[in-house]
Amino acid sequence: MIDLYYWTTPNGHKITMFLEEAALPYRIVPVNISKGEQFQSEFLKIAPNNRIPAIVDHAPADGGEPLSLFESGAILLYLADKTGRYIPRDLRGRNAVLEWLFWQMGGLGPMAGQNHHFTQYAPEQIPYAIQRYVKETARLYAVLDKRLSGRDFIHGDYSIADMACYPWIVPHERQKQNLDDFPNLKRWFHTIQARPATVRAYEKAKEINTAPTVSEEAKRVLFGQDASTIRGAAAV
Repeated sequence: MIDLYYWTTPNGHKITMFLEEAALPYRIVPVNISKGEQFQSEFLKIAPNNRIPAIVDHAPADGGEPLSLFESGAILLYLADKTGRYIPRDLRGRNAVLEWLFWQMGGLGPMAGQNHHFTQYAPEQIPYAIQRYVKETARLYAVLDKRLSGRDFIHGDYSIADMACYPWIVPHERQKQNLDDFPNLKRWFHTIQARPATVRAYEKAKEINTAPTVSEEAKRVLFGQDASTIRGAAAV
């Protein structure tokens, strides 16, 4: 059994998509980040960066004590290695998938996240910031669109690279992107969207978070953190 510490963000969706695809037994432990539950001491023991997702695998492959992991990319790689699925076994294929996984972790996710912040949540509209991140999101979409030319998936068969990228494309309208401008990406997106495991993963999200709007109080929790947040949480 795997405990998944989860909230309904793109990074959270990555892990439910994998677990549903692989049919691994898991239990969702909701961590409502809008209410500050990511600062609870029990959660910080396994996720010192106070971010979801995190997992505890109660049956790791080495047969030892339960193993905890934070960071969505690390979790996807761990689960792929644990199951022997959704990552190629040959040297070149494995590393091709890993470079696109890291591309998402270092590029698509952070840039789209800043896009979300400045277009949706910032207390004031800053045209330069909005333009900066909307344009960079478009550039990254174009990179992925080019990669998908003549390919069903990012590399070979469906993999953790696809699972990592897909949830960050779901809010494309909020990111001020038109999928018609990226035909290869659009085809890929709808292919993944129709997968039964993807449908199940997103249905679970609706069950967990029944009020997805972000209140002003939630914004203070989510966007008001600094070093003192970590120092205070460590003392909990």
